[in-house]
Amino acid sequence: MKIILESKEAEIVEKKSRFIANIAAVGSEEEALEFIDKIKKKYYDARHNCYAYIIGEDGNKKKCSDDGEPQRSAGMPMMEVLENQGYFDIVAVVTRYFGGTLLGVGGLIRAYQGAVIEGLNKSKSGEIRSGFRAKYRFGYDFYGKIKYIAESENIVIEDTVFDEMVNISFIFEDSRYERLQKKLVEETNANIEQLFLEKIKYITVEDKWYKEYR
Repeated sequence: MKIILESKEAEIVEKKSRFIANIAAVGSEEEALEFIDKIKKKYYDARHNCYAYIIGEDGNKKKCSDDGEPQRSAGMPMMEVLENQGYFDIVAVVTRYFGGTLLGVGGLIRAYQGAVIEGLNKSKSGEIRSGFRAKYRFGYDFYGKIKYIAESENIVIEDTVFDEMVNISFIFEDSRYERLQKKLVEETNANIEQLFLEKIKYITVEDKWYKEYR
């Protein structure tokens, strides 16, 4: 699943009609409607301000509007882009300034979808992943080996404290837990203690750790 972290306005032109996409991260239906209203006020002289939004990880609240365009030629195609790319807690508004040439339903679908895709491409997106935060304690002799394991397995070292022993916190995907445990036990001859383990969700950008999710 994906969320928007930073968004930018995007525009495409089809037969002199301008399609301006504005995308935002929202946490509720009220926020989505406020954003739509803000865009409508900004582009008050435009013929159409079509939109689609999806709220919640399960997509339980979603809505779209053609705003005067032919039925299912704008809002629904925009929604399909958001759904197909796995976004949630997102609203997309595409403003159209008519260029004088009719595009037909097929042309409108391509244009509204193209505008949303351009907006998403210009925006910074993050992927939500499920994983664990785990903390371990071990002797200094094993620090180099354990640090190497983390780096080679693409595991995030969140924190390291050098005290009487080394205390290190890792963040990693669900699927890596058993493999990590096995390697840590093997490399330390079982001289390692797991202090805690908790389930978390976190955000990655381009497959790299970004921050914890909520």
